[in-house]
Amino acid sequence: MKDVVALVTGASRGVGRGIALALLAEGATVHVTGRTLSEAEANGGKRAGSLEGLELEAANLPGRVVIHQCDHSNDTETERVAEKIRAGNRLDILVNNAWPGYENMVEDGDFTWPRAFWEQPVWRWDAMIGTALRAAFMMSRAVAPVMISAQRGLIVNISFWAAQFYDGNAIYGMAKAAADKMAADFAHDLRPHHVAAVALYPGLVRTEAVMQNAEYFDLSNSESPQFIGHVISGLWRDPALMSKSGKVLVAAELGQEYDIADINGYKPVPLTAADFAKS
Repeated sequence: MKDVVALVTGASRGVGRGIALALLAEGATVHVTGRTLSEAEANGGKRAGSLEGLELEAANLPGRVVIHQCDHSNDTETERVAEKIRAGNRLDILVNNAWPGYENMVEDGDFTWPRAFWEQPVWRWDAMIGTALRAAFMMSRAVAPVMISAQRGLIVNISFWAAQFYDGNAIYGMAKAAADKMAADFAHDLRPHHVAAVALYPGLVRTEAVMQNAEYFDLSNSESPQFIGHVISGLWRDPALMSKSGKVLVAAELGQEYDIADINGYKPVPLTAADFAKS
C-alpha cells in the first residue's frame, strides 16, 4: 500500500483511528480528520483520543499520516480539507467515518438513546443526519473528481445493520440506511469512471467507549478497530473490486474472503441478517 493515498474522516478515536492505523501499518499515506487536536483537549472532554495522539502512535509505522483538524458540521472546514487533497492531485481511498451520533448518550442522568422517536432530542438528528451523513456527501462530492481523473478509486461509507433492522434508535436506523443508499447511488454515477463505492458494516468493535463499558458486552467475537482497516486494504487490492461496487458489505465476511485475521490472530465470525431478525 506504499503508493496508496487515503483519507479517513473522524479518525481521532474509535473505528476511524483504527482504520487509519491499519492503512498506515500497510504503508499508505493517510490523511485524517477530527475535531480533537491534542490529548489535553480530549481529556478535558473526558474522552480518549486525539489527532496528535494518533500522530505519535503512527510514528513507527511505515506509512505517513497527515492530520487535519476539522469539524465536519461546518461545510467550510470540510471543503478546506478537500482542497488540500485536491492540491496533491491524488486520492485512492476515501473512508467516510465521521460520526458524532454516539455523543451525549446520557442527558441529565437519563439514557436517552432508546427513547421512541417522538421523545428523541432533536440534536441527535442534527448529529447523525446534519453532520455525519452530510459530511459523507460533501467530502465525497469534493474529492470524487480527483478519483475520476485517475480512473480509479474507492469510497467507503462506514455503516451498520441498523440500516436494515431496528437497533434501538429510529434516527440511527435512518442515518445508516441513507449511508447505504448513498453508496449505492454513488456507485451508479461513478461506474463509468471505474471508481467504486460501498457501504461497509463492522461487527462489535473494541473502541475506547466499548472497552470503558466492557462489562455490558460479549466481546468473544469482537473486532479491533484496526480490523476493518485491513479489510479496506484487502478490498482495495481486490481485482474484482468493481463487481462489489454499490453493495453493502460485511467486514468479517470480506475478512474470510481475503483470509485476513485480526491483530490478535482471531478471525471474526460475520454477523448475518438472521442474527438481527431473531434478536
